[in-house]
Amino acid sequence: MENRISKKIKRQYRHKRIRKNIFGCLDRPRLCVHKSLKNFYAQIIDDQSGRVLLGISTLAKDLRSKIKNGGNANAATLLGEVVAVKAKEKGIIKVCFDRGGYMYHGCVKAFAEAARKGGMEF
Repeated sequence: MENRISKKIKRQYRHKRIRKNIFGCLDRPRLCVHKSLKNFYAQIIDDQSGRVLLGISTLAKDLRSKIKNGGNANAATLLGEVVAVKAKEKGIIKVCFDRGGYMYHGCVKAFAEAARKGGMEF
Protein backbone atom coordinates (compact mmCIF):
# COMPACT_ATOMS: atom_id res chain seq x y z
CA MET A 1 0.00 0.00 0.00
CA GLU A 2 2.83 2.40 0.83
CA ASN A 3 4.39 1.82 -2.56
CA ARG A 4 1.21 2.87 -4.40
CA ILE A 5 0.92 6.04 -2.36
CA SER A 6 4.52 6.99 -3.00
CA LYS A 7 4.12 6.37 -6.75
CA LYS A 8 1.10 8.65 -6.81
CA ILE A 9 2.91 11.34 -4.88
CA LYS A 10 5.95 11.10 -7.19
CA ARG A 11 3.68 11.54 -10.21
CA GLN A 12 2.08 14.59 -8.60
CA TYR A 13 5.53 16.11 -8.00
CA ARG A 14 6.46 15.49 -11.64
CA HIS A 15 3.19 17.08 -12.76
CA LYS A 16 3.85 20.18 -10.64
CA ARG A 17 7.35 20.43 -12.12
CA ILE A 18 5.97 20.18 -15.66
CA ARG A 19 3.22 22.72 -14.94
CA LYS A 20 5.78 25.37 -14.02
CA ASN A 21 6.67 25.62 -17.71
CA ILE A 22 3.30 24.93 -19.37
CA PHE A 23 0.60 27.58 -19.35
CA GLY A 24 -2.49 27.48 -21.56
CA CYS A 25 -3.96 30.69 -22.92
CA LEU A 26 -6.86 31.29 -25.28
CA ASP A 27 -4.55 31.22 -28.34
CA ARG A 28 -2.90 27.98 -27.27
CA PRO A 29 -4.83 26.17 -24.50
CA ARG A 30 -3.43 23.28 -22.48
CA LEU A 31 -4.36 19.70 -23.40
CA CYS A 32 -4.19 17.83 -20.09
CA VAL A 33 -4.48 14.06 -19.75
CA HIS A 34 -5.17 11.83 -16.79
CA LYS A 35 -5.32 8.07 -16.75
CA SER A 36 -6.48 5.43 -14.37
CA LEU A 37 -6.41 1.68 -14.72
CA LYS A 38 -9.94 1.62 -16.13
CA ASN A 39 -10.32 4.93 -18.01
CA PHE A 40 -8.52 7.76 -19.79
CA TYR A 41 -9.49 11.43 -19.48
CA ALA A 42 -8.57 14.52 -21.54
CA GLN A 43 -9.35 18.20 -21.05
CA ILE A 44 -8.53 21.33 -23.01
CA ILE A 45 -8.05 24.14 -20.49
CA ASP A 46 -7.63 27.92 -20.75
CA ASP A 47 -5.49 28.74 -17.70
CA GLN A 48 -5.92 32.52 -18.02
CA SER A 49 -9.65 32.38 -17.37
CA GLY A 50 -9.55 29.06 -15.49
CA ARG A 51 -12.08 27.38 -17.78
CA VAL A 52 -12.31 23.94 -19.27
CA LEU A 53 -13.03 24.44 -22.97
CA LEU A 54 -13.49 20.76 -23.73
CA GLY A 55 -13.52 17.68 -21.52
CA ILE A 56 -14.06 14.10 -22.57
CA SER A 57 -13.17 10.63 -21.33
CA THR A 58 -13.60 7.00 -22.23
CA LEU A 59 -16.70 7.04 -20.04
CA ALA A 60 -18.64 8.98 -22.70
CA LYS A 61 -21.60 7.02 -24.07
CA ASP A 62 -20.55 7.23 -27.73
CA LEU A 63 -17.04 5.94 -26.90
CA ARG A 64 -18.17 3.34 -24.38
CA SER A 65 -20.04 1.39 -27.03
CA LYS A 66 -16.94 1.23 -29.27
CA ILE A 67 -14.39 0.05 -26.71
CA LYS A 68 -14.22 -2.92 -24.40
CA ASN A 69 -11.67 -1.60 -21.87
CA GLY A 70 -11.23 2.15 -21.35
CA GLY A 71 -7.76 1.97 -19.86
CA ASN A 72 -5.72 0.56 -22.73
CA ALA A 73 -3.87 2.11 -25.68
CA ASN A 74 -6.67 1.33 -28.16
CA ALA A 75 -9.12 3.35 -26.10
CA ALA A 76 -6.60 6.20 -25.79
CA THR A 77 -6.15 6.23 -29.57
CA LEU A 78 -9.89 6.44 -30.13
CA LEU A 79 -10.17 9.20 -27.52
CA GLY A 80 -7.36 11.16 -29.21
CA GLU A 81 -9.21 11.08 -32.52
CA VAL A 82 -12.47 12.22 -30.88
CA VAL A 83 -10.73 15.05 -29.00
CA ALA A 84 -9.16 16.29 -32.24
CA VAL A 85 -12.54 16.32 -34.01
CA LYS A 86 -14.35 18.09 -31.17
CA ALA A 87 -11.54 20.62 -30.77
CA LYS A 88 -11.69 21.45 -34.48
CA GLU A 89 -15.42 22.08 -34.13
CA LYS A 90 -14.66 24.62 -31.40
CA GLY A 91 -11.85 26.20 -33.46
CA ILE A 92 -8.97 24.86 -31.38
CA ILE A 93 -6.01 23.61 -33.40
CA LYS A 94 -2.85 24.57 -31.48
CA VAL A 95 -2.47 23.32 -27.91
CA CYS A 96 0.23 22.76 -25.27
CA PHE A 97 0.39 19.08 -24.33
CA ASP A 98 0.44 18.37 -20.59
CA ARG A 99 1.18 14.70 -20.00
CA GLY A 100 0.17 14.98 -16.35
CA GLY A 101 3.38 13.57 -14.88
CA TYR A 102 3.01 10.30 -16.77
CA MET A 103 5.80 8.94 -18.93
CA TYR A 104 5.38 9.55 -22.65
CA HIS A 105 4.76 5.98 -23.73
CA GLY A 106 1.86 3.55 -23.93
CA CYS A 107 -1.54 5.19 -23.54
CA VAL A 108 -0.22 8.75 -23.35
CA LYS A 109 1.82 8.33 -26.53
CA ALA A 110 -1.05 6.63 -28.36
CA PHE A 111 -3.40 9.47 -27.37
CA ALA A 112 -0.93 12.17 -28.47
CA GLU A 113 -0.21 10.55 -31.84
CA ALA A 114 -3.91 10.08 -32.57
CA ALA A 115 -4.64 13.73 -31.68
CA ARG A 116 -1.81 14.88 -33.97
CA LYS A 117 -3.12 12.66 -36.74
CA GLY A 118 -6.54 14.23 -36.25
CA GLY A 119 -5.12 17.69 -36.97
CA MET A 120 -4.04 19.11 -33.62
CA GLU A 121 -0.65 20.83 -33.38
CA PHE A 122 1.60 20.48 -30.33
